[in-house]
Amino acid sequence: MFETLLIANRGEIACRIMRTAQQMGIHCIAVYSEADADALHVKIADEAHPIGPAAARESYLVPEKILEVAKRSGAQAIHPGYGFLSENADFAEACAEAGVVFIGPSANAIRAMGSKSEAKALMEKANVPLVPGYHGAQQDPEFLKQQAEKVGFPLLIKATAGGGGKGMRIVSQPEDFSDALAAAKREAANAFGDDRVLLERYLAVARHIEVQIFGDSHGHVVHLFERDCSIQRRLQKVVEEAPAPGLSPEHRSALGKAAVDAAKAIRYEGAGTVEFIMDAASDDAVGDFFFMEMNTRLQVEHPVTEAITDLDLVAWQLQVAAGEALPLAQKDLDAQGPLGHAIEVRLYAEDPLKDFLPAIGTLQSLRFPEASDHIRIDSGVSEGAVISPHYDPMIAKIIVHDQDRKAALRRLRYALQHCQIAGLTTNLLFLQTIANHEAFQKGAVDTGFITTYSADLQPKTEPASKRLLALACLRVLLDRQGEAQQQRAKTLDPHSPWLQADGWRLNDEGRSQLVLQEGEQTHHLLVQYNPGGQYKIHFPEGGSVLLAGQWLPGQASPQDVAAVIDGVYVKATLLRHGDDVMVIDGLEIKTMTLFDPLHADSGDDTAEGQLVAPMPGRVIALSVKEGDHVEAGQSLMILEAMKMEHNITAPMAGVVEKLYFQSGDQVEEGAELLRLKAEEGDAA
Repeated sequence: MFETLLIANRGEIACRIMRTAQQMGIHCIAVYSEADADALHVKIADEAHPIGPAAARESYLVPEKILEVAKRSGAQAIHPGYGFLSENADFAEACAEAGVVFIGPSANAIRAMGSKSEAKALMEKANVPLVPGYHGAQQDPEFLKQQAEKVGFPLLIKATAGGGGKGMRIVSQPEDFSDALAAAKREAANAFGDDRVLLERYLAVARHIEVQIFGDSHGHVVHLFERDCSIQRRLQKVVEEAPAPGLSPEHRSALGKAAVDAAKAIRYEGAGTVEFIMDAASDDAVGDFFFMEMNTRLQVEHPVTEAITDLDLVAWQLQVAAGEALPLAQKDLDAQGPLGHAIEVRLYAEDPLKDFLPAIGTLQSLRFPEASDHIRIDSGVSEGAVISPHYDPMIAKIIVHDQDRKAALRRLRYALQHCQIAGLTTNLLFLQTIANHEAFQKGAVDTGFITTYSADLQPKTEPASKRLLALACLRVLLDRQGEAQQQRAKTLDPHSPWLQADGWRLNDEGRSQLVLQEGEQTHHLLVQYNPGGQYKIHFPEGGSVLLAGQWLPGQASPQDVAAVIDGVYVKATLLRHGDDVMVIDGLEIKTMTLFDPLHADSGDDTAEGQLVAPMPGRVIALSVKEGDHVEAGQSLMILEAMKMEHNITAPMAGVVEKLYFQSGDQVEEGAELLRLKAEEGDAA
């Protein structure tokens, strides 16, 4: 076994690999970009080395920098994690030439499966069922259009290199094919340096089923059962579970055999995943399945397989890479079978209400439920960390496990209810809505789940409850108490009633008004100071609550309170940034602004016709030039940010008056991209 291991990755997967390796007594070496100097994976590593600027293409994606650190640190092996260099055959070869063990399959196996079109040709020879389509070398757009017409619509355009939903487009009708092809090729070239694509029939009602496989250098290959990854947004997975709900033992066996056949066809060693698409609209309850692709690495969703097999897949990877045989044979795994049911959800910094637009910012508060035999949290960030525009916006993976799917769902709902995140927009409420959705609870999942139930899944926004308003008031009142204490400490008369924050008045009862702004709604609250440190909060629509509270001890900075509201004991988190007050009370999270009428905002500074960047990124395509007339909804330019493309469209009809950026330019969040001028007759 290795003494030293370099992890050529970042975030939660780097942390997860280190957890196993360090338990095995292996010295772990991290690498980090300038943006990751304070990252969690750097802090928990035994040593860490800088490798360059924030941009991955100048740091994590540069093989020479990784290998130089390996040489300098004396690393015996390199684990690439997933993403970045994990499926780079040239990097695997370079590791071998440098005398460092690459924790993964051979370069030949990576190349064989790295091109989806070549992989399909190999699978066809191995009698693994394929989705009907075109996966040849000819890439002329006109030729591909002819092939698309033969395949029929709807169809899927898919980049032959890489994965993660990049370079993929669903095309519903022939007239949309050319634009979709250009977009897929452009995105594939940006993500993988290879714009080749393949075409395949798009199954409108389908399930995404994948099988975890493992091979060793002794010729053994096993499968570790299947996972359902059907719930996706932007062709990327959101929810994964194992085993796949509703599969018969016969289908489970057939999927496992096909996956093992696929691995044996390329003499596969290490961890891999064979992905299948299953026709959920078939007369058969579980439908027919077809090979899609093989990922020659560990998958993001591997924890659900670990849960139902009670195995450590990273430990298996290290053992196999060290030349050891697989710890178990297929007969042992089949005899045991899946142990219960596991579900994983991906917690992202993104806005489901804005087509899952990634979010950036600081994690002002980050709390997870306590880990146990039933709940596992895999995360690469901690409270105070910054989600930057340079990398994938995943915050954590939440994994639950229990004896059956019904019990696992109960665990999932509990775990999501006990997550606490503040500081930026996330998909937490969206995940909670999925977990509570009737169709999901029944196991009725397919790749169109989010689209089908989009109206049900949009988080409902309700005005702040009286309880939340009272807690927001408490934060302001406790802050005033703290400020008064600081003032008293500086004066010669600390007992002066004029320096108290308890509402003391000479021959009168203390009262004050707090005005809290919540979106378009303004809450005028009357605070009555009662003896003994209690407050009575009066609401304009009528009614009141009796409130008392104090900071919980042992905090570096005050944020957690113990409060009593009308006799009910409450624990909550109250965050304050300037005039903004954020209340986190169980499932309810609200941000309100303490309103000062003397400093009221005069209105939106963004002029009509201005279009600004929703986040930092790079302009990768321009569809217009100055002087062009555009219609409302027309595409103007495409930004690439956080591994995704974002289409900037015209909010109104008009003329492009000014373009501030060209293709290839970097833009900052809030930068004005272009200006439209309404033509006469177009203005409202």
